[in-house]
Amino acid sequence: MANESTVKEKKPNIFKRIGKYFRDLKGETKKIVWPTKKQVLNNTIVVLITMLIVGLVIWGLDWVFNALVALLLQQA
Repeated sequence: MANESTVKEKKPNIFKRIGKYFRDLKGETKKIVWPTKKQVLNNTIVVLITMLIVGLVIWGLDWVFNALVALLLQQA
C-alpha cells in the first residue's frame, strides 16, 4: 500500500497536466504540413474520377443482375 501512495504523490496536479497538454498541442501543430492548392486540386480530381468509375461499375453490375433476374423470371 505504501507503493500506491508514492505513485499518487509523483503524479502532477491537473493544472500542470492541462498546461503540458496545450504546450504539446502547440508543438504538434507547428509540425503540420498543409498541401498546396495544386495538390488539393489534383487529389480532388482523383477522388471524383474514382467515384465516377466505381459508380459506373456498380451501375453496370446492377444492370447485369437486373437482366439476369428478368431472364430467370421469364423462364419460370
